[in-house]
Amino acid sequence: MSGKIEKYDFKNGLLHGFEIIDLSELYQTNFEQITSPHRLKFYQILWFKKGTSKHWVDFKNLDIAPNTLLFVNKNSVQYFDKNGYPKGKVILFTDDFFCKTKTDTAYLKSSILFNDLFSTPKFKVENESLSLQKIFNQILTEFEQPKDNYQADILRNHLKNFLLHSERERKNKDFIAIKKDNNLTVVMTFKELLENNFIQHKNVSFYCKQMHITAKKLNSATAKILDTSPKSIIINRILLEAKRLLVCTQKSTKDIAYSLDFEEATNFIKFFKKQLNTTPLAFRENVK
Repeated sequence: MSGKIEKYDFKNGLLHGFEIIDLSELYQTNFEQITSPHRLKFYQILWFKKGTSKHWVDFKNLDIAPNTLLFVNKNSVQYFDKNGYPKGKVILFTDDFFCKTKTDTAYLKSSILFNDLFSTPKFKVENESLSLQKIFNQILTEFEQPKDNYQADILRNHLKNFLLHSERERKNKDFIAIKKDNNLTVVMTFKELLENNFIQHKNVSFYCKQMHITAKKLNSATAKILDTSPKSIIINRILLEAKRLLVCTQKSTKDIAYSLDFEEATNFIKFFKKQLNTTPLAFRENVK
C-alpha cells in the first residue's frame, strides 16, 4: 500500500488538491465510509477496470461494467456497492488545484463530464481507446515521482488532456448533444445562479431580475432544453440539498429546515412530503 490513502479525508478534503487512489485499497481501508452515503468537496474520476458493481450518485443507481469511466461532480452524494469489490483507480482533484485561470474555471463549469443536464456522465472505455490509457499512465507515473516545483503543473496539464479526450470519447458514444444557442446559454446561466442562491432565493422572479430577462423567456428556455419549468428546477434543487443533508449529516429536521431558509420546520416537512410523498425522517431511514 502506498500510504497516500491517508490524504483522502472524507470530511476535510485533499491534502494537496490532487490524489490518485487504488479502488481495492479504498475498499480495504475505508469500507464503511465509502459504502455509506458520503459527500465530497472535490471532483472525482472513477475508472472501474475490473468487476461489475452498483454505484449511487445523488440517489441514482448506476450499473457499473468492467472498464467504465464515471465522473462525479463536487458536493455530490455517493456510495459504493457493498458487494461489488471492483478494481480500478480514482482520481480526485479540487477547484484550487485545477483552476489557475478563468478559462480553467469556465471549462469545469461547462464540461459535459461534470455538468450533464440529464444524467451522471459515465461510459465504457473500449479496448481501442489507447489515448486515454496512455494519458492516465502519464498521470500515474508523474504522481509517483518525488514532489518538486514542476509536478503540480505537469499533473494539471495531463489531467486537462485526460478530460478533453474523455469528452471526445463520450461524444462518440450515445451522448445526445444539445444545440448551442441562446436557450442553452440562458439555462446554463440560470443553473449557475441557482447553485449559488437557491437557499435564500426560491422565487423565479429573482433569477429573471439577475439575468435581465422576462419570466416568459426563462420559461421558454427551460421548456425547450429541459422540458420543465424554472419553478420545478428550483424545487428539485432544494429537494436534492435536503436529501443530501438528511443522509450525510446528523442534523435534525428542524436544523435542516433552518439551514435551507424555511421559517418553520413544519413548512419544510410539508414541502418535502408534498414533493416526495414521504417525510424527511422516513427518507433518511430508507436510504441509510
